[in-house]
Amino acid sequence: MIKEMIFGIAGGLGLFLFGMGIMSNGLKQIAGQKLKDILGALTKHRVLGVLMGALTTALIQSSSATTVMIVGFVNAGLLTLRQALCVVLGANIGTTFTAWLVSTFGLGGLKITAYALPAIGIGFLLRTVGKTRKIKSFGNILLGFGILFIGIGFMKDAFSPLRDSTEVQRALIWLGQNPLLAVLAGTVLTMLLQSSSASIMIVQVLAFQGAFGTDWHVAAQVAIPFILGDNIGTTITAELAALQTSRNSKRVARGHTMFNVIGVAYMLPLVWTGLFGNIVEWITPFELSQSTIMIHIAVAHSMFNVFNAIVFTAIVGWLEAIVTKIVPITEDELAQQPVALEKHLLNTPVIALEQTKREIIRMAKTAKKALRFSISGIIDDNRKELGSVREIEDFVDVFQLEITSYLSALSRRHLSDEVSIELPVLLHTVNDLERISDHAVNIVEIAERKIEQKLPFSDSAMTEAEQLRKEIDQMFDNVITALENNDIEAAKSAALTNENNLNKMQMEFRRSHVQRMTESVCTAETGLIFIDLVDNIEKIGDHLTNIAQAIIGGLQWEGVKPKVVDIS
Repeated sequence: MIKEMIFGIAGGLGLFLFGMGIMSNGLKQIAGQKLKDILGALTKHRVLGVLMGALTTALIQSSSATTVMIVGFVNAGLLTLRQALCVVLGANIGTTFTAWLVSTFGLGGLKITAYALPAIGIGFLLRTVGKTRKIKSFGNILLGFGILFIGIGFMKDAFSPLRDSTEVQRALIWLGQNPLLAVLAGTVLTMLLQSSSASIMIVQVLAFQGAFGTDWHVAAQVAIPFILGDNIGTTITAELAALQTSRNSKRVARGHTMFNVIGVAYMLPLVWTGLFGNIVEWITPFELSQSTIMIHIAVAHSMFNVFNAIVFTAIVGWLEAIVTKIVPITEDELAQQPVALEKHLLNTPVIALEQTKREIIRMAKTAKKALRFSISGIIDDNRKELGSVREIEDFVDVFQLEITSYLSALSRRHLSDEVSIELPVLLHTVNDLERISDHAVNIVEIAERKIEQKLPFSDSAMTEAEQLRKEIDQMFDNVITALENNDIEAAKSAALTNENNLNKMQMEFRRSHVQRMTESVCTAETGLIFIDLVDNIEKIGDHLTNIAQAIIGGLQWEGVKPKVVDIS
């Protein structure tokens, strides 16, 4: 019997999580981009942020997906920390939708498990033969929905022996009557499953099957502490996701953990005295029984999260201040302030252009940092520096978007000839800098392959990589100096001396690479990684040359390329 239970629980849970993932992906494919646009536009007010977080999570069936989306907005500078915290509060409400789905359409309600197999069949058919992405996504939704409830059915059958096991019932009831232990159990369960929806569903099925006893009032009271623990355990997903993200993203994760832990702490006395359970019974319009206990659990889950969201929405400023103390603002973050381009200066184009140039210089310094970290990371196998590059690249993308939008708005003003000929060259400069950060990410990807496959560079390759690092670093410094001071000589050094040196290095290092492979000094895999590094750095040199030539030409515009002058 025990073997059948274990197999049934493991298989049912796997099907539930698999179905939830398929359904979530289908929903995101249909509504994801629209929800992103709406979410970005409607989170300026804290209440709207909470509502949008709840709606988004309910629609895509994944609080983790909502959190990832919010982290992306924070990284891109589209949301402040306070706005992000409000949306995550709303995601806590939206994630309760799954418990309602299970209780309404599952075991205690409309018996939709009877229609799970047809849903799987139709969903698979649409996914396979659908001509459009939308039809295939609808197929995924149906397929995931069916698999999800098949999994619940297997778990229901696996848990059925617990109704007859008085020892198990007594153990679970004892655990539930010790709220701290039950909260801990719920926390651990959710951390292990990495899904609050799955752990809530397990508690619902256990209650339905009589594992907490058949005195349904007692069973409901016993289940509630497990629900509270689930809300703490679900924060582990955001904490894990934040490990390799920006410090502001870490603050969002810490805030998520804090308001759930604090919420459970102030709710525990009400649970201990039974008052919380009594309020749930009073709110729920159905009398407690086997057929309605899953709904009571869903109500308890929603009531906690809604109340907690209301409390912390009111004091979100305090929460923001606390998490900023826990994860302090560093000097690097201060350097990465939002792009500052004043709209009111557009009516004075010359000043607006000077302001744009200052931001382009800041963009260049940021792109240089990404490049420096990527090359150091691949030479020294430094995962920490490699992990910083994508975050910096996101900030470079913000620079590109903001500066391009600003210059586009400026182009619609009445401009002098001088401003008119400089503006398109500045646009190309911005694009060149963004492409440099893209190449830095390319270097990160090959560095990760080098580290994962344990492919060390030979001594001669390390020497050549150091030469490349020194040359491109000097070239970047020359370009930044030229931008800052309109220094023609520095631009000539970059466009002539450094560029020529990089081109020579590319040819020489390719030959020496072949020689090393011939002499079996390095493997083919290591050689390919080294050549990728050389080629990416040479392409970065090309983009820097474009910028240098534009400076040498006085930022003049002729046709589709910056004016190239004789620099000999």
